[in-house]
Amino acid sequence: MPNIKSAKKRVDVIESKNLQNRMIRSQVSTAIKKINAAIEANDMALADKLLPEVIATIDKAVAKSVIHKNCAAHKKSTVQTRINDVKSGKLVITKKLDNKTIAAQKAKAAKEAREAVRAEAKAKADAKAAEKAALDPKAKKKTAKKEDKPTKAEKVKTEKPAKETKTKTAKPKEEKVETEAPPVEESVSE
Repeated sequence: MPNIKSAKKRVDVIESKNLQNRMIRSQVSTAIKKINAAIEANDMALADKLLPEVIATIDKAVAKSVIHKNCAAHKKSTVQTRINDVKSGKLVITKKLDNKTIAAQKAKAAKEAREAVRAEAKAKADAKAAEKAALDPKAKKKTAKKEDKPTKAEKVKTEKPAKETKTKTAKPKEEKVETEAPPVEESVSE
């Protein structure tokens, strides 16, 4: 910490100017991020609307000597070139997917592949069974008999009716009647 009064004042002034400059740089980067987001979303109407605002923000930063004029020229040129490339078709914007979406798509594709394999296996089994049935007429009768017979679970259901549940009915409680004996009088002899 400085001891001289003017040096102390310079520290305070530099600190406040640093905050102001940081605020202006933040405004420039935020404006550039907004226009880049509009370009990534392929929204050229919004990008055209934001372009003059971005250029004005960059020029204000140059006027306050926060960024160099050549740096500002580079930033403006980059934004304008990107917009022109998208409009002319030179640059094609593709939608970026996050890892979660990619994983979900892979899982869905794997599930569909498994289902296709199962359906194919089932179709082969059905075709094989049909071929076997066509060759052997007795097998046809056996399968018909099997279809007519109920399964064990169906037999159990038909043979045993469901158990009836007993519900408790509230019986009136018998009241205890107390009979009192007549009081016994004691005789006191004097």
